[in-house]
Amino acid sequence: MTTTPDDLAALIASVEEDERDLVLRTFTHDDAWRLGCLLVELADERDLPVTIDVRKGPQQVFHAAREGTTADNDSWVRRKVRVVERFGASSYLVGLRARAQGTTFNDKHQLPLQEYAAHGGAFPVRVDGVGIVGVVTVSGLAQGDDHALVTEALRSFRGEATAS
Repeated sequence: MTTTPDDLAALIASVEEDERDLVLRTFTHDDAWRLGCLLVELADERDLPVTIDVRKGPQQVFHAAREGTTADNDSWVRRKVRVVERFGASSYLVGLRARAQGTTFNDKHQLPLQEYAAHGGAFPVRVDGVGIVGVVTVSGLAQGDDHALVTEALRSFRGEATAS
């Protein structure tokens, strides 16, 4: 499937909107655990072979690997997380922006492929008035689907946190 420049621009705008909108009031270790559990529930309901990882700062607070995943998914998680930590944006957005410039993330930044992966699935956890405090990551699906699962969970989680 070929993506036109207009399609790519619209996708980038949509992901940028996700990043502006999906801001939490707080993010504790318990929140990280609940967010991870919510992702596992979504993956279980849909029988998705994904690895799920939630970090608060540099600390991994939640990690789960569903049936059908391998240790390679753990490597993808680490590589995607590094992109979020270094660039302050979702791994999907960083990769899309490079693509929109007619290049690839790795060609543009000359970072080691075994350490960085600008593919969808890692999303910054932002707290209002604070900034990025963690990263939530999914690996195992096509990159757009990894990203969509994370943002769906964050939307649901944000709604639950607001209601309580």
